[in-house]
Amino acid sequence: MTFDFEEIAIHDVEKDTEVRLPHRDPSNPFSFTVQQLISLVDKKDVNFLAAMDGMDGLANGLHSSLVHGLSYVGAQRELIFGTNRLPDLHSKNLLQLMWAAFQDKTLILLTVAAIISLVMGIYEDTTSVAFDANGRRIPGVKWVEGIAIIAAVALVVIVGSVNDYQKEKQFRKLNAKKEDRLVNAIRSGQPCLISIHDIQVGDVLSLEPGDIVPADGVFIQGHGTKCDESAATGESDAVRKAHWQLCCDDFMILRADDAKNDKSVSLAQTHAHHEPHRPDPFMISGSKVLEGICTYMVTAVGPHSFHGRTLMALRVQSEMTPLQEKLNDLAAYIAKLGVAAAGLLFMLLSIRAVFDFLADPSEPPVTQMVDQLTHILITTVTVVVVAVPEGLPLAVTLALAYATQRMLKEHNLVRILAACETMGNATTICSDKTGTLTQNKMTVVAGTLGSSFRFQKEAPGYRADLVDMSAVRCRLPLPVRCFVNQAVAVNSTAFRLSTTLVGNKTETALLTFSRDQLDSEPFECLRACWPVVRVYPFDSRAKCMATVIRVGDTWRVHVKGAPEVLLAQCTHLLSMHDASYHQGEAADRYAVQTRAMTEHNYQRLAKILQNYGSKSLRTIVLAYKDFSFEPDQSLLLEELVQEGSFTFIGMLAIEDPLRAGVKQAVQDCQSAGVCVRMVTGDNMVTAKTIARKCGIYQYGDLAMDGASFRRLSPDLRASLLPHLRVLARCTPDDKRLLIQVLKEHGDIVAVTGDGTNDAPALKAAHVSFSMGQSGTEVAKEASSILLMNDNFANIVHAIAWGRCVNDSVKKFLQFQLTVNITAVLLTMLSALISHDQASILTAVQLLWVNLIMDTFAALALATDPPTPHLLHRQPEPRSAPLITPTMWKMILGQALYQMILIPTLLYTNWLLPSLHDDPATLQTIVFTTFVFCQIFNELNCRRIDNEFNILEGLLRNRFFMVIIVICVVGQVVIVQLGGSAFQTVPLSQAHWALCVGLGFFAIPIGSLIRMVPDDVLFRCRNAANTQALSLPLFYTRVSLDSV
Repeated sequence: MTFDFEEIAIHDVEKDTEVRLPHRDPSNPFSFTVQQLISLVDKKDVNFLAAMDGMDGLANGLHSSLVHGLSYVGAQRELIFGTNRLPDLHSKNLLQLMWAAFQDKTLILLTVAAIISLVMGIYEDTTSVAFDANGRRIPGVKWVEGIAIIAAVALVVIVGSVNDYQKEKQFRKLNAKKEDRLVNAIRSGQPCLISIHDIQVGDVLSLEPGDIVPADGVFIQGHGTKCDESAATGESDAVRKAHWQLCCDDFMILRADDAKNDKSVSLAQTHAHHEPHRPDPFMISGSKVLEGICTYMVTAVGPHSFHGRTLMALRVQSEMTPLQEKLNDLAAYIAKLGVAAAGLLFMLLSIRAVFDFLADPSEPPVTQMVDQLTHILITTVTVVVVAVPEGLPLAVTLALAYATQRMLKEHNLVRILAACETMGNATTICSDKTGTLTQNKMTVVAGTLGSSFRFQKEAPGYRADLVDMSAVRCRLPLPVRCFVNQAVAVNSTAFRLSTTLVGNKTETALLTFSRDQLDSEPFECLRACWPVVRVYPFDSRAKCMATVIRVGDTWRVHVKGAPEVLLAQCTHLLSMHDASYHQGEAADRYAVQTRAMTEHNYQRLAKILQNYGSKSLRTIVLAYKDFSFEPDQSLLLEELVQEGSFTFIGMLAIEDPLRAGVKQAVQDCQSAGVCVRMVTGDNMVTAKTIARKCGIYQYGDLAMDGASFRRLSPDLRASLLPHLRVLARCTPDDKRLLIQVLKEHGDIVAVTGDGTNDAPALKAAHVSFSMGQSGTEVAKEASSILLMNDNFANIVHAIAWGRCVNDSVKKFLQFQLTVNITAVLLTMLSALISHDQASILTAVQLLWVNLIMDTFAALALATDPPTPHLLHRQPEPRSAPLITPTMWKMILGQALYQMILIPTLLYTNWLLPSLHDDPATLQTIVFTTFVFCQIFNELNCRRIDNEFNILEGLLRNRFFMVIIVICVVGQVVIVQLGGSAFQTVPLSQAHWALCVGLGFFAIPIGSLIRMVPDDVLFRCRNAANTQALSLPLFYTRVSLDSV
């Protein structure tokens, strides 16, 4: 039979074109292109496989053999189809990370200000000489401010980049699995072991239970092969693999039905629109073999395979975080306001200088006027430097670094530093079901043995007819318990690999139940006790499986399967209350008693079955039948079941249980104003049931399937979005669409997932969580935070720490802006009052103030731990300003107090009349009072709300207490011993008491300010929603020449 390739075309998904066969690339000696082979597996295109003469045509086209595999491995094959390696991801070294961190707009603005300050400081130190009140020369250190800003920038860059570098290195170490594993292959007719990186298109590979499929391909031959593709597709059910001709027969029947409507379908479409459990011949890389053995031919490797393309799709740039956006806006405001303030001051001082020049009868030389204007220019440029908050980036970096270190102790590994603060403002969490909310581990949660012995996990105490599962081993008669263990152990194909059960999830659930609740011996021992005569594998038509064993002179058939099939074939059932069970030690531990099944028993079991179904539990019936002769070997399983006369053992209800703490975690998220949505590939009934148990789906909420959501118009989709809580049967594209829609509507989106199919959604979200233990490599690579113990409840900790980071930044801003506003006003006041624009504080004194404000304050206020009340408020929108009205009230109130206090001390005789003729002591008192105002205001700034308890949680923050002690001791040492270096003189006890007392007044003044309602000073439309008010961002900063 000849085949005309010119008549065949397949659809190229990436280019949206029809690719005809054969290709016309002279450099490709094979019959297929990479795009054609990708499309073959992606679309599960059986009709294309049939058109190319099946597996024989595929092998011939790839110059391979179904039996002997590849006979040679050449460079040309690698050139055409690639290797099973992903292109190296260029990882940034530490210097590159530092350069990337330096690109922040605030840091750039700081650097420009530092250069200006440094140049001007050097100029002033070289062109002028200053003397103190005692006639001593003041050292020229005006250049130190520029150096201090540069040091602050360097500290921020180093801390941030080193933290990111260490976190990524730690992630690589945590996720280090030996990628270069060996796989079984057939080459030149001989079985061999090859590296996974050496796999090539055309290779024939052998798979066994527990193997991870290393590359895409097509099934050749095997027995009872089932694959778990949940990590790739989201489907929790195992997918059977079969020869392409068997799959093609089923497909042609379905195609004939659709052909009446002139539809063109693929096997992938039949899985979506028809029975989801039909076999297919396509092996998807990243899936896991659960049962059976097989060989398959590789069709795509490396970046062309499903697993490889998913990993490649993750290599995209991350979006800017909300805090980064606000800090960039802050940098822009600083530049504008700083230039405006400098321009205003320059204009005023220039006008005064011109009038002084005109009024001077001595007509000073022009050079003197030029020097004066130069000095004015230096003073006004100082205002620009004053406006630069070099401590702010440091505060943000320290808060993030501290939070990520603490989160690591709570089993949250933050891979991307900025994800921590972003999570604090998350408004919605889109969570996968399988493996995230649930354990992805089928578990027996209820059951009925005989007709009356019912048990349930966490059975309510008021139900006397229900036995708690933990008490089953005690309440169940020994013969019945042993018999159930026998039925479970022998009629199963699951096996133990190391300490893990491998096989069908239902069978592993039954074996786990038998071991944990029925005190079963190891199932390997039970299987060894009774020789297996025959095994009937699971039959989709019979909906059951069976195993024949020899028990003495009896042949016993153990069968398990669907209740609707087996229940009707049972004529007897186990007796639970026979007197023989209580007559001491029986000679045969497996001697169970039976009785006839009555109509009442049937109806009772049917109602129990209906109850399990209403809870979306998967129910399995166990039954057996004894023969006095060996059953006919030619008898089919379906025929064996149809003979009936089985004895009903019981039925077990299985589900994928919730992870521990999930329900409480969902409630905590909702109380924190975070909407939790379930996004899953599972069916609607199961999704809604699990969502109800989690507390996600409640009365009045909306549940949709992915296809319906996809077809909605943008306006209708937007109107339904606030009510949507469950999105079932959705594809990865549906997940991405949901995230994009949420982001377009202003939501800050967090996504959780553990499977490969979750990766596109994880990467598209603002913050993404993956499971550190059960998550796939792809999911981990796509995530920004790893839940190292797979506990969904840790997301609540991430929200609390994220909000704590945001609050820490606001605390520091509240503290710094108070000093900044005071410093700017004092700078302008001193420049206007003094003809030589003399600073109130000397350069070295202000260097100490800067140290208190920047490094010490940032460290103290950035290390406050989260408090429970953080989870009892709504998240902040992206548009919310950094400074709230409550904070502005405190900032302006404290600045007003300091603006009244400092000039009063310096320019009047009201508080210190005796020191009018002692300028050195007066200068020292002003300096010390200013410092203590900042120290006590730092305590004030531990709260950014209107609560009065500023000491709450203080004992838990040792950093804060140590820093306060350092500041106080440092100030005492500087004043008492600083001498000419700091331009200070020792103070008496009375003067110290005065300075501390005036500084302490910041605390009662803060309490008075908190008593003032916010809407008295700010005209808010809604006083309760203070976050929505947008105020001018008047950000300023202390300079060495500022005050």
